[in-house]
Amino acid sequence: MGAGERDTGRTDDGRLRRARFAVAAVFAVHGAVTGSFATRIPWIQSHLDLGSGALGLALVLPAVGSACAMPLAGRVSHRLGSRAALRLLLVLWCASLALPALAPGLPALCGALAVYGATAGIADVAMNALGVETEERLGRSIMSGLHGMWSAGTLAGSAAGTLAAHADLDARVHLGCAAAVLAVLGAAACHRVLDLRAAGDEHPPPRFTLPPRAALVIGAVGFCAVFAEGASLDWSAVYLRDVVGADPGVAAACTTAFTCTMALARFAGDPAVLRFGPVRTVRASGVLAVAGGLLVVTARGALSAIAGFALIGVGVAVVVPLAFAAAGRSGPAPSRAIAGVATITYTSGLVAPAAIGQIARASSLVASFGLVTALAVGLVVGAGVLRTPERTAATTAPARARSKTE
Repeated sequence: MGAGERDTGRTDDGRLRRARFAVAAVFAVHGAVTGSFATRIPWIQSHLDLGSGALGLALVLPAVGSACAMPLAGRVSHRLGSRAALRLLLVLWCASLALPALAPGLPALCGALAVYGATAGIADVAMNALGVETEERLGRSIMSGLHGMWSAGTLAGSAAGTLAAHADLDARVHLGCAAAVLAVLGAAACHRVLDLRAAGDEHPPPRFTLPPRAALVIGAVGFCAVFAEGASLDWSAVYLRDVVGADPGVAAACTTAFTCTMALARFAGDPAVLRFGPVRTVRASGVLAVAGGLLVVTARGALSAIAGFALIGVGVAVVVPLAFAAAGRSGPAPSRAIAGVATITYTSGLVAPAAIGQIARASSLVASFGLVTALAVGLVVGAGVLRTPERTAATTAPARARSKTE
């Protein structure tokens, strides 16, 4: 949202608390859509009789759709106001969940996944921009906890999807029902978020524009974190099976453990930021991620490898939330900066699994996670770019005082 935007009503403590819980619910709904879809990919592959190559091609389309749509978030919010824009975009994102299972063939699936990715990305930018504004008005860190709610929503959606898959429920029925329920929940949650509107004389943001330089630097830090996250999520089970000889059950449990440690670390992130600040928090997180990477590449047994992946999860958990928060404070166009950071991090998530596979083919999985460890060093080195601007620190106390008296 632009610098000229104003809240349309009083922003007292009660309204801010309700707005915080509402935007947290929005993050959970967004995550639940992601988790629901992920569990039914095998059904879609089997239903359409797709090979691994065709499925891999189709799964690139969500990232392409997201990258194309993200820059539009600021313009939609400018025109409709933050609350109406988020409600519209979140409902569209939930509705798109039903599309992939309805596709009759590969071309239609690719189109459905492009729409799915576009609605995901534009809703993601809108909710993160609103989360940053809510954090600013509260005067304390909440972004890590919001992303923790996203992780919790992902776990809830994937748990429900797993039950549906085990019950052999048709994915068209499951995802259609999930889309309807989540759309209703998302629309209800948006009722309490802050309603920010552009000043009458403020020009709308451009439809498409390159992200500001500050967002590129912040995005580079996010790239390192998301690369490590994507690599660990997609390859940790394979690593345990092929490198340390763990049985399939233990290998699968490693991925679940990694996801859970990330969620817990995000919920613990806000108190850490409040006490130590974003730079020291990310720097310490980077040290943990580096230690985890070293433990993974030197592991000789399943226990040490799982511990290493858990440390990577803890180490990268808070980086993306804090990168979005830093982007939102980096200039007069928060949505544009957040869109830039989001595009870079989405790209990292897309590149990471393929890069790990190619390095493993040329050398070994151990070498692949040597790269992950090297990128984790980037978190330690680059943490300074997430520093809170002096103007934000200077205005936090007055903003808090106004919220108590208005």
